[in-house]
Amino acid sequence: MALLGTAERHYERSAHDHTTPIGVLHQLVVRWGDADRTTSRSGFRRWCDGVASVDVQARTFADFWTRQNATALAGEGPLWVVLGDSTAQGLGASSPMHGYVGQVVQQLNDQSGRPWRILNLSRAGAQAAHVLHDQLALLDQLDVEPELVTCGIGSNDILGTAPKNVHSNLTQLIRRLPSASVVLDLLLPDRFWLVGGLCSPYVAGINRTIHTAAAERGLPVAEVSRHARPPWRGKLAPDLFHPNDRGYQHLTDALMAALPAKLLRSTSSA
Repeated sequence: MALLGTAERHYERSAHDHTTPIGVLHQLVVRWGDADRTTSRSGFRRWCDGVASVDVQARTFADFWTRQNATALAGEGPLWVVLGDSTAQGLGASSPMHGYVGQVVQQLNDQSGRPWRILNLSRAGAQAAHVLHDQLALLDQLDVEPELVTCGIGSNDILGTAPKNVHSNLTQLIRRLPSASVVLDLLLPDRFWLVGGLCSPYVAGINRTIHTAAAERGLPVAEVSRHARPPWRGKLAPDLFHPNDRGYQHLTDALMAALPAKLLRSTSSA
């Protein structure tokens, strides 16, 4: 089935690809890491090594989800389809299952008493246009209706997409999501690096678009913006951009709070 190769295609360019600043940074740092590094700034070296290590994760985590997707499609039980970007892949965590998807499915299994299947169609580096045009197309190919669809996208659009296109793409995307969907809003980058405070008002505007479009559809919103807050120390991966295991716990809390109660109903009470 075409869905099985989704993660591998994450590394091919599509008509909707845009180079984001963090993507350029990853490429430059990986190239720099292959060269002779003579700087005496050990902190800067450690950060560059951290960026390069997360870049490697993008491949290994995608391979993990490709195998996981094959198992999900062949299995039985309630199906959760994940749409989104590198945070849905779990980049920055100690393993793919320690990102928010893995943490949430563990709680779903424990609280509902049912073994959930995960079909993770997310893509590292994805922007709203990728979900709108590529990931939704894969979702439409399914011959089974998922009990849950989650969509967390937009972080890569902040600096990589024209503002009017960001709002338009997100609105169109949310209007096309299945009725069993939960949308994640964006983390507010307050005190995040040196530009976080400058970006936060713009990100808050994107979140208003997400909430408005979701309300029009009657879809719940997982408020990452409320659950994931500074201070950031101890919550970030070595690249100082993606969450680590502890950081993903905040995304997990946001999503668990937004899930419909019927999904957490145990088998014994169903």
